[in-house]
Amino acid sequence: MDKTEYKDIFVFAEQREGVLQEVAAELLGKARELADKSGERVRALLLGENVAPLAAECIARGAHAVLLVEAPELAVYTTEPYAQAMYHLVATRHPSILLLGATTIGRDLAPRLSARLATGLTADCTGLEISDDGDLLMTRPAFGGNLMATILCKEHRPQMSTVRPGVARPRPLDPGARGDVERVTIPFNPVKFRTRVTGFEPAERSRVDIAAARVLVSGGRGMGGAEGFRLLESLADALGAEVSSSRAAVDDGVAARERQVGQTGKTVRPDLYIAAGISGAVQHLAGMEESGYIVAINKDRTAPVFQVADLGIVGDARQIIPALERRIRLTRSK
Repeated sequence: MDKTEYKDIFVFAEQREGVLQEVAAELLGKARELADKSGERVRALLLGENVAPLAAECIARGAHAVLLVEAPELAVYTTEPYAQAMYHLVATRHPSILLLGATTIGRDLAPRLSARLATGLTADCTGLEISDDGDLLMTRPAFGGNLMATILCKEHRPQMSTVRPGVARPRPLDPGARGDVERVTIPFNPVKFRTRVTGFEPAERSRVDIAAARVLVSGGRGMGGAEGFRLLESLADALGAEVSSSRAAVDDGVAARERQVGQTGKTVRPDLYIAAGISGAVQHLAGMEESGYIVAINKDRTAPVFQVADLGIVGDARQIIPALERRIRLTRSK
């Protein structure tokens, strides 16, 4: 394979109901960083119906150009129409790299594309870099999250990766950025459309996604189960925060999987992260160590979590959390 035939970094600019998703902004920023090192250009792949206004946002987030596909078949995400559209864009343009978010849509779409393109896919990445040879270094958890593996796809193109939300930081919006917007018509084959959406009803959410929360109160096995997590809920209420957890608490049935922070959960970057009763296994630290300010509470003074904490409190979290809550409520009442 002649690698020189493949150039540029393509980013699937995921949108839902006409709103560009945060993971798309993150990937555009990361792609621009990689492109600046490799000397390539970033092209956003924007698919949907009546989504043209989002092209300017893609450019403001780091894209040099946008490939815009608007069609009724793409109004709501279904696998086959999106797979056909993405395959056409990639197969006719020959990018060196293709990035998608590791969302429900990205995880459904990416493996189908890699199969049709006869290339590899590294899923759920937590890090991306360009090697000295110009290859994409894709890092992800391996062996149940016990180590990090860096994977290369040297023999096939494009190099494909899905990247977890929260791993990269979006570039600041640049309203003055300029870029090309090219409309592309897709030769759909409707015969292969096996499903259609007859209705759409979003699920009710009583909580904010932990990946978007500015303050997180996170608990582990050291909280002692459901009773301990009720203390965290009360503290979170006082702080206006969300409750998250370690994998141990999820495995014990105390916390929901969607609340898990870590390599096998979600990557978070809140302004304040309170880790209560969490020892700090490397899998958990990888998901929260870039938080703005980290407070660790653990009765084991040698717990690894103290190595990344800005403030460490040695003691029983089940006693410290209520005392902390009382002080916060007292302070706010004055």
